[in-house]
Amino acid sequence: MSLAALLLLSDGRFPAGGHAHSGGAEAAVKAGRVHDSASMAAFLTGRLHTSGLTAAGLAAAAAAGQGHAELDEAADARTPAPALRATSRRLGRQLLRAARAAWPHPDLDRLAAAHPRGAHQPVVLGVAARAAGLTPGGAAAVAAYESVNGPATACVRLLGLDPYEVAAALARLGPQLDAVAAAAVEAAGHHDVDRLPAASAPLLDLYAEQHHSWKVRLFAS
Repeated sequence: MSLAALLLLSDGRFPAGGHAHSGGAEAAVKAGRVHDSASMAAFLTGRLHTSGLTAAGLAAAAAAGQGHAELDEAADARTPAPALRATSRRLGRQLLRAARAAWPHPDLDRLAAAHPRGAHQPVVLGVAARAAGLTPGGAAAVAAYESVNGPATACVRLLGLDPYEVAAALARLGPQLDAVAAAAVEAAGHHDVDRLPAASAPLLDLYAEQHHSWKVRLFAS
């Protein structure tokens, strides 16, 4: 597995658009549910084991070579909130553009041709990981990490949290990140979309719809 590709894909500076999204953190902050480092850590933990696990399973399956059309339909079914579906496809378009520039590959070209309006981000991530020489485990690890790193970074901006405390909270999540990635790989190994994780997070769905209606906001989602 290419360590350089793994680091680049998980780098928040990779031009895939993730830096503009809070992963529900902005709405959670406004609702008062996230207000300090402890509540942020609880939010990140919940997000990791729900939307993070689901994304990691889809990414691992795509990296293992499972059909992207079937996986995109599975991702759609696992994303009930219209705002989150739109966000996922928008991020998928941006990630695909960056991945095709970084790791030109026929699989990425076929994905772009099949989904001109954008495939779901975890599916694109898995195909990009495969093109970059990563294993399904690498793809799952990136997806799991993205599910918490973006919201954590957003909390620094939204609440003015100590970045050292936020980094420490992410470090403490390390064993859980590994466990989520391992569970995603195990599920993807069955090559059956019905056995991929489908963990729900209704509050994140509600937050996404509320956030989408705001006229003034710091993050796109």
